[in-house]
Amino acid sequence: MAKWTAFPHLGEYPFDAASVRNDWARLHAGDAEPLPRDEAVLAAWALFHSGDFQQAAQAGLQAGGDGITVANKATCIYANYLEKKEKTKLDLLLEVAQRAEAQAAADARNPNAWYWQAYALGRYSQGISVARALAQGLGNKVKESLERAIKLQPRHADACIALGAFHAEVIDKVGSLIGGMTHGANKDTGLRLFQDGLKLNPGSAIAMIEYANGLVMLEGDRKMKEATKLYEQAAKSKPMDAKERLEVEMARSELDD
Repeated sequence: MAKWTAFPHLGEYPFDAASVRNDWARLHAGDAEPLPRDEAVLAAWALFHSGDFQQAAQAGLQAGGDGITVANKATCIYANYLEKKEKTKLDLLLEVAQRAEAQAAADARNPNAWYWQAYALGRYSQGISVARALAQGLGNKVKESLERAIKLQPRHADACIALGAFHAEVIDKVGSLIGGMTHGANKDTGLRLFQDGLKLNPGSAIAMIEYANGLVMLEGDRKMKEATKLYEQAAKSKPMDAKERLEVEMARSELDD
């Protein structure tokens, strides 16, 4: 495995198994992942929250079982925020999509097996262009996987936000009529999902960012003021771990542009 680009603030979020266990509910308010019983999986999560994404992915794969979820999350977050080469990023996302699909086949009642499959395919779709991904049938796979994750775990805030983003992006790219008829996209459903996700995890910077983007896609420039306010709120959030730091920094950089 090639060496991944390091998280630029390594050492600022020092987690160990004990501190991850203590802060679990707050750290996993977005993905509703249950606290692992396996100490090796907990150690992999400590690496993830500290920002050592490559080590976290390797430790998760080595632990197996629920460790696969750590590996998938670490790889997705790294690919989305830190990988500079587009081809490598897309390859990593496809790797996660395939691994999560196998995980879901082995354990169909695992919400995060479905969620990370959808997340990886969704980010991959953005990389190759949403319109092209829809033509390849990836959109329906993303939608069905997110709906499955929410059905299995109704408190999965991140899945609600991601499904809201799916509705918004499809309507933005192909319009309400074709989006509705071909992909089941609906403006009101999308807005409701964003609101549901923020209710479940109100402090989430990425939820605010995605909601802001979705508002503009679904409602146009008349919602720009509200969207900017959401970005400002996200930029002022206090990150608790490495992933949240990357999300807050993304909000800040968008406001600076």
